[in-house]
Amino acid sequence: MEKKDFEAWLDNISIAFLSLTDLQKNETLDHLISLSGAVQLRHLSNNLEILLKRDFLKLLPLELSFYLLKWLDPQTLLTCCLVSKQWNKVISACTEVWQTACKNLGWQIDDSVQDPLHWKKVYLKAILRMKQLKDHEAFETSSLIGHSARVYALYYKDGLLCTGSDDLSAKLWDVSTGQCIYGIQTHTCAAVKFDEQKLVTGSFDNTVACWEWSSGAKTQHFRGHTGAVFSVDYNDELDILVSGSADFTVKVWALSTGTCLNTLTGHTEWVTKVVLQKCKVKSLMHSPGDYILLSADKYEIKIWPIGREINCKCLKTLSVSEDRSISLQPRLHFDGKYIVCSSALGLYQWDFASYDILRVIKPPDFSNVSLLGFGEIFALLFDNRYLYIMDLRTEKLISRWPLPEYRKSKRGSSFLAGEMSWLNGLNGQNDTGLVFATSMPDHSIHLVLWKEHG
Repeated sequence: MEKKDFEAWLDNISIAFLSLTDLQKNETLDHLISLSGAVQLRHLSNNLEILLKRDFLKLLPLELSFYLLKWLDPQTLLTCCLVSKQWNKVISACTEVWQTACKNLGWQIDDSVQDPLHWKKVYLKAILRMKQLKDHEAFETSSLIGHSARVYALYYKDGLLCTGSDDLSAKLWDVSTGQCIYGIQTHTCAAVKFDEQKLVTGSFDNTVACWEWSSGAKTQHFRGHTGAVFSVDYNDELDILVSGSADFTVKVWALSTGTCLNTLTGHTEWVTKVVLQKCKVKSLMHSPGDYILLSADKYEIKIWPIGREINCKCLKTLSVSEDRSISLQPRLHFDGKYIVCSSALGLYQWDFASYDILRVIKPPDFSNVSLLGFGEIFALLFDNRYLYIMDLRTEKLISRWPLPEYRKSKRGSSFLAGEMSWLNGLNGQNDTGLVFATSMPDHSIHLVLWKEHG
């Protein structure tokens, strides 16, 4: 058939085909297919695939593709990445999707990162770490051996762990290597705190002392308490040291001279914790930047203003029961915004601006659970058997790690949390180093550490 005649015939056939019903069109196609040979059928197959399988990610503008992708869950998106290189490239570059997925897992988001492929990698790292936590495979353990008597005092900072013992010594350990960096002769230590140059110890001999790491020399001795000193804190800027004692008092000292500047009274039980911290919120009683002292005993937390004016009166006393039927655990969190403490009733969080209780968290069987660390996303808790991680957004326990029979203490100074930044949200970099340390009956120190991602 000539081309001109064929085109006229095709026009007539097309007009007639368009006039048919859908059923008639289908019957016509079936008949034509039955008359077709291999060449025609191959041609039909190739063209049908193009017509029916439209690659919307390839055809749509990138902004519209990103909008559609936001409706899919991350696991589905990961499956979609396997469709083609083009799909993988587009999906991996959808920053908002992966950032949201990371946030939902409790991950910190740094908006300054501009690399569009960065957040999918972070999510993959995050999902692996969260699976390890769920499967109780995120941690590993080790031990520090060197003391010859009970280890009571522990303090951790920047990868270094300080231990104070009844063997009249204090040691500074590099947690990553397990090596002892310094070992100095002291008194019996109930509390320790250190920096690069010095070590401050509170003792069962009722005194506080300051020591020089490099020489082991005692540079200051603070005498005045009539009971064991269970907690110490200090601030070089203020030249102030504070101590909490079994004599029911808190003493404020000049750090450089050892002079007692003030004795704070009002506690009716052993003062087991003192915390010196800058305030970060404004209220009628304090402003951001003011130094605040918290002191805690078995039933109460007292709040004191501390600064250049040493003579201060208690601003507020917090408790969880008026009749003292419920005691507080000897662990206290204060970050300048919130005060958190645990009791047999649960985990209490106070707003520091108003002193109001924001919430009481009651996980299952909380009566024996103590607080170790508290952040914006996670809390670290423990009892006689396990170390727990709680997601504070849901108040659900998401992981646990078995603990050995450690040396227990009602005053709670024989164990502590390690790195704390991850409690405000993991980021793929801060889940390293020490998680938890506790002293053992054999005088060693048991460490729980983050396991490498692998």
